[in-house]
Amino acid sequence: MVTDATTRDNLSHNDALRAAVLAVLEGVNDPEIRRPITELGMVDSVAVDSLGGTSVKVLLTVAGCPMREKLTTEVTAAVRTVPGVTSVDLELGVMDDAQRTELRTKLRGDNPVNEIPFAQPGSRTRVYAVASGKGGVGKSSVTVNLAVALARRGLQVGVLDADIYGFSVPRMLGVTGKPTQVEKMIMPPQAHDVKVISIGMFTPGNTAVVWRGPMLHRALQQFLADVFWGDLDVLLMDLPPGTGDIAISLAQLVPSAELLVVTTPQLAAREVAERAGSIALQTHQQIIGVVENMSWLEMPDGSRLELFGAGGGQAVADSLAESTGTKVGLLGQVPIDVAVREGGDDGIPIVLSHPESAAALAFEEIANTLAGRQGSLVGRSLGLSPAGR
Repeated sequence: MVTDATTRDNLSHNDALRAAVLAVLEGVNDPEIRRPITELGMVDSVAVDSLGGTSVKVLLTVAGCPMREKLTTEVTAAVRTVPGVTSVDLELGVMDDAQRTELRTKLRGDNPVNEIPFAQPGSRTRVYAVASGKGGVGKSSVTVNLAVALARRGLQVGVLDADIYGFSVPRMLGVTGKPTQVEKMIMPPQAHDVKVISIGMFTPGNTAVVWRGPMLHRALQQFLADVFWGDLDVLLMDLPPGTGDIAISLAQLVPSAELLVVTTPQLAAREVAERAGSIALQTHQQIIGVVENMSWLEMPDGSRLELFGAGGGQAVADSLAESTGTKVGLLGQVPIDVAVREGGDDGIPIVLSHPESAAALAFEEIANTLAGRQGSLVGRSLGLSPAGR
């Protein structure tokens, strides 16, 4: 005969087991948002029976969530670690409109959806616009390798592929997933702990993008404002070559963005790189430095073959320092390595595939310099008040 005391003991045991399950679920992050699913309101219910059988219902943000399998695996594995749990029955549901609105409010607060967080006073994100005067100098390779190198240092990193016509970042980072949308927020895919957005994620196949200036501006604005980047330490923007619409729009949308100029050693490349960097005079942006790519080829006997000449990177840095009246340094020289190209094709940047190579070490040195920079004071309140007379 079941006594009242036995019933109370069973209820107490069930409550304790349910509390333990909820506790471990606090350690499961949404794969896209990177915050606990309990905090995001995704855990709809948890029930346990007297034998330890546990039922959990988790609400996906959208029905076609690309991370549903990963979330299923992680939730099930976490619950199974709880002592006393004998089985796990996971049900996946979908948030309704009201719940998604509540989620958006939790993530963005009262900020308007179309507000660019990186342009707001107090933003702690450093925005680096990776620019070049001409194509073919390896600007995108520099961008993705620096992004992964910075992420390996524990920084929260995002990459915005702003080269609308010549997008290549998704392939170079191995991104295969598509963005999902929660309310009016776009959730960017991630690869190698880097959040990524590109127009290539929205076009079918290898379709060309044929847009005029206003469309380019709107696309850049949407990527900056409507994408939920979270609390980034660094946002790298891979700009198209030259000094066209995107470079001008960036200066308008994120005035605090700093330029990182990429060139090769040859005369033709460095002349146009100087023009790309000189846009800072008109937009009043800071140039943080120059990266010289394809500096030399290491020969089997240890000598260096300078296929594209020598000294171009330093010459660009010196020229930009003189024209802007600021300190512009040569941040690093990256040698030619076939593994850089292979990594771009395979979606595994050389800093991961061949971390001991000379090219990877050059990228790591540049990343060290960027990671060690102090936060920008542009647009921030210093908390000063006028002294009384």
